[in-house]
Amino acid sequence: MHYFLELFVVLVLGSVAMHVSDPGVASSLEPLRIDGNLSFHDVSLAARDFGNRYRLLPSAVLHPGSVSDVAATVRHVFGMGSGSKLTVAARGHGHSLQGQAQADGGIVVRMENLRGCETKVHDGEQPYVDASGGALWFNVLLECLKHGLAPKSWTDYLHLTIGGTLSNAGISGQAFRHGPQISNVHQLEIVTGKGELLNCSAEENADLFYAALGGLGQFGIITRARIALEPAPKMVKWIRVLYSDFASFTEDQEMLISLKETFDYIEGFVIINRTGLLNNWRSSFNPQNPVQASEFDSDGRILFCLEMTKNFDQDTAEIMNQQVEALLSKLRYIPSTLFQSEVSYLEFLDRVHVSEVKLRSKGLWEVPHPWLNLLIPRTRIRDFAAEVFGKILQDSNNGPVLLYPLNKSKWDNRTSAVIPDEEIFYLVAFLSSAPSSSDHDSLDRALKQNDRILDFCKQAGIRMKQYLPYYTMQEEWRAHFGDRWVDFARRKGVYDPLYILAPGQRIFQKAVRSS
Repeated sequence: MHYFLELFVVLVLGSVAMHVSDPGVASSLEPLRIDGNLSFHDVSLAARDFGNRYRLLPSAVLHPGSVSDVAATVRHVFGMGSGSKLTVAARGHGHSLQGQAQADGGIVVRMENLRGCETKVHDGEQPYVDASGGALWFNVLLECLKHGLAPKSWTDYLHLTIGGTLSNAGISGQAFRHGPQISNVHQLEIVTGKGELLNCSAEENADLFYAALGGLGQFGIITRARIALEPAPKMVKWIRVLYSDFASFTEDQEMLISLKETFDYIEGFVIINRTGLLNNWRSSFNPQNPVQASEFDSDGRILFCLEMTKNFDQDTAEIMNQQVEALLSKLRYIPSTLFQSEVSYLEFLDRVHVSEVKLRSKGLWEVPHPWLNLLIPRTRIRDFAAEVFGKILQDSNNGPVLLYPLNKSKWDNRTSAVIPDEEIFYLVAFLSSAPSSSDHDSLDRALKQNDRILDFCKQAGIRMKQYLPYYTMQEEWRAHFGDRWVDFARRKGVYDPLYILAPGQRIFQKAVRSS
């Protein structure tokens, strides 16, 4: 529908819509001529996200028909000057946790609707893929696999947009080897807070390139990315083992990520007081010793799961099995808890989506997710575990608890991402769900638990950093960025001087000058 026709429908028939925006906003956007459309009704979806805790209604939603639509809209808002309260937020798949992709009274850009940016795979000595900032990683993977290629670094969940994860970092069990997703990008196309459309890379507009990577959407909207690829394996050997000793668990992980020849993916999980744990694994994994596995009791115990994979093709299966056996022989896991499986590369990478389908069928996906993601220095990980696991955290029944090491040397310190100042640090992710049907106090209890964990870190002097950070005051953001705050603020002043972009991050607040 053409813009002015939709505007007429909204203004005349708005009384029957779910939500009617400020008519002043609609009229202020009337001069825009775009390929897609602006919607001023039914904007409630843009006020929801995976966290399911914040509802900030925008005045309009842009469904961009082209990259120029995004640039024109931001440029128009910038041109309205500091007298306008309008802000702009790019929304990908809506997987934010605390309203970071929302714009209260502003404009939300539905990046998944962005057209005119086809995914193009380029073979060669250094293969890469050009993809839209609104493309899902899953769909990009499918296109790359047609060429026998795949991106190097992943997130655990693939149904996220390119621009969304690159605005944070993008980490999973491959990051110890390849670094986060932001370490595997050759080039970006970005719409700045002035509405400029710029190509940037390490050689061109480098300051903006590094600012946007891990920049929480503060410097521009990523409309296209050029991502490094590697040959894709056909199959994956998927392994799980359990530990009861935390020191052995972490030392083994650190040993594995230090080896040149090691697993392709390494992640750890903390499991507290889970009933019938190994029996649940049997639906997807085969126990090395079925009798011993059936006798293993996980009730009331604090256990640590190490999950690893080794990529292979059919003609390399024998060599792969020998490598796996050699690596496993170095580990100190509980022998009766060795479980293995072989699945396709695609099936492994998309493993979380299987759980999503099950949870959706039970009405347990669109519930509050009070997640807390921390990056803990290696030298303090045992202090952290001793206080949190079994004391602050009494069980892990409300969601997975991830715990695995990363290498600082694989992160580019020119980006905006902030990590601890040690070569090895751990991601510790409390991925809680709080369905209202289970316990009406479950959300409040999870949030209080998060606060206790953060308070302990502060009191114990653990210099952790939040991943997917959430703060409400600029002093807290200054502390988060530390000595990098000055450069972060400088870049904001250069690329988004009116503080138009990503207001939901609550880092900078647009100051509206009264007329």
